Amino acid sequence: MSRSLSAEVPERDVVLEMRDIVKDYPGVRALNRVSLRVRRGEIHGLVGENGAGKSTLMKILAGAMRMDFGSLWIHGNQAMILGPQDALKEGIAIIYQEFNLIPYLSIFENIYLGREMTRWGFLRTRKEMELSQSLLSQLGVKLDVRRKVNELSVAEQQMVEIAKALSLHARIIAMDEPSATLTLHELENLFRVMKKLQSSNVSLIYISHRLDEVFEITDRITVLRDGQHIDTIPTSSIDKPSLIRMMVGRELTEEFRIREFETGEVILSVRDLRPKCFKTGISFDLRRGEILAITGLVGAGRTELARAIFGADQAESGQLFLEGKRIRIRNPAQAIAKGICLLTEDRKKEGLILGMSIRENITLPILSRLTRLGFVHKREERRLSGISIQDLKIKTPTMEQEARSLSGGNQQKVVLAKWLLTRSKVVIFDEPTRGIDVGAKTEIYHLMNDLVDRGIGVIMISSELSEVMGMSHRILVMHEKRIQADLATLDTTQEQIMQHATGQSAERLDGANLASIA
Repeated sequence: MSRSLSAEVPERDVVLEMRDIVKDYPGVRALNRVSLRVRRGEIHGLVGENGAGKSTLMKILAGAMRMDFGSLWIHGNQAMILGPQDALKEGIAIIYQEFNLIPYLSIFENIYLGREMTRWGFLRTRKEMELSQSLLSQLGVKLDVRRKVNELSVAEQQMVEIAKALSLHARIIAMDEPSATLTLHELENLFRVMKKLQSSNVSLIYISHRLDEVFEITDRITVLRDGQHIDTIPTSSIDKPSLIRMMVGRELTEEFRIREFETGEVILSVRDLRPKCFKTGISFDLRRGEILAITGLVGAGRTELARAIFGADQAESGQLFLEGKRIRIRNPAQAIAKGICLLTEDRKKEGLILGMSIRENITLPILSRLTRLGFVHKREERRLSGISIQDLKIKTPTMEQEARSLSGGNQQKVVLAKWLLTRSKVVIFDEPTRGIDVGAKTEIYHLMNDLVDRGIGVIMISSELSEVMGMSHRILVMHEKRIQADLATLDTTQEQIMQHATGQSAERLDGANLASIA
C-alpha cells in the first residue's frame, strides 16, 4: 500500500502528477522520491540511461507495480492505482515496446478484447467493427479492421495499440520506445498521429533513447538518473550535449570516435550468397580491422543476410571465404567454430538465456573448453567471467545475477563478452544500440573500436544514419534484398544513403559487379 508524502493539491492544468515516488527492491532503491508532472495536451519526454527508473515509474503508473511511498494525482484528485484496471478507469494507457496484441485475432477483436459488446447474449460484431474503423479513421489510418494482427507491419500494429487506448477513453498515453523498429516514413506518420492526439488535449509521455526524436516531438523533458529526478525543462531551453550531461552525470566529449583505418587484407568474402526469399546473390568483402555498415529500410533484407552468413538460416546458394579459404557453414555452431559470431537484434530472445546467471551466459559457447571428464572447471569459468565483466565494465553486483536483471546496455555487453571468449575473427552486430541509452551507446562504440584495433572485422547493421555515418569506414546500402550501393563513408552524405535505401538512385550494384569491388 502506498503512503502519501505530501498532501498539496496539484495545479489545475496538470493532468498527472506522480509525487515523491519511492520504490525499493532487495538491496536497491529503484526510485528515490521521483516526481513527474504532465500537463493537459502536452507531449512530455521521459529520458535517462538504462536503469534510471523510467520503466519502474511507468509500471507504477500502469498499475503493474505498486509504489512503496508517494502519491499519485489525476486531474487534481488523489488516485489509488493498485492494478491495471484502476489505471484504465483513470484514463491511463501504456503502449509498451512489445505490443499486447493477440496475433491471430483481427484488429477489431484486439481493440475490444475483454470488453466485447453484446446484446441478448450475442456478440455485436458489426458494432465493434464500425467503432474500430471510426477510431482508426480518427488517427488517419486506413486499415481493414477484419485483418489479422499477424498480417500487419510493426507500425500498423502500433496504430492498433493507439486505437485501443482511445477506445478506453484514455486521456494520458505513455509510449515506451515507440520508434525502435519504424522506418523514417512510419516515424513521420507516428508523429503526425501524436500531434493529432495532442490537439484533442490528450497528454502523451514519450520514452525514447533517440534524443533527436525527443527534441523534435516533445514540449518538455523530464530527466531521471540513478532512480532520481534530475530536472524537468522545456525542450526549447536545452541542447543535446547539455541533456546528455544531465542523463549520464558526466561529459561525453565524443559520441562517435572512429579509428583511423588502414586497408588490411580481406578477412571475409561473401560471394553470390542468396538467402531464402532473395532473388539475386549478394557479394561483398570485409577487411581486417574494418567496420562495415549495412543499412537500409526495414524489410531490405539486412538481418536475413546476417543470419545466412552465421548459418542461423540456410542460404539457397553462394560461397563464403574466411582468410582466403572457402568455408562451409550450415549452422551457428560451425560459424562459431570458424570464428564468426552474430550479436542478434533481439538480444533477449536470441542472444541470452535470461534465467541463467551472467557467468553461465558468458561461458556458454566455450563450455567444451572448460569441461574435463564431464565436469565444468568452475574456478576457470569464474576467472574468465570475472575478466570479461571487468574488461567490458558490466555493471552488476555479482556474476551470479540473472541476465534478465541487467539493463539493455549491460545485456548487450554480456552477449559481446561470450563471443569474445570464442576468439572471433568476424563480429556481426545487428542493431547494436537499439533500446540502450546514450551512455551505454558510447561504451558499445568504444568496444567496437577495440575490436578493430585487435584486427577483427566488424559488420554493423544499423537503421540509425548518425550511427552509420559516425562509426563505419564503409557502407553497404540495401534495398529490396539487394545491395544498392557500396559507399566510402567519408565521401557520403545521409541524403545519398536515403536515396539508395529508397531505390531512387539511378545506378544499382548487384552481386555480379560487386564481386570486382575491393
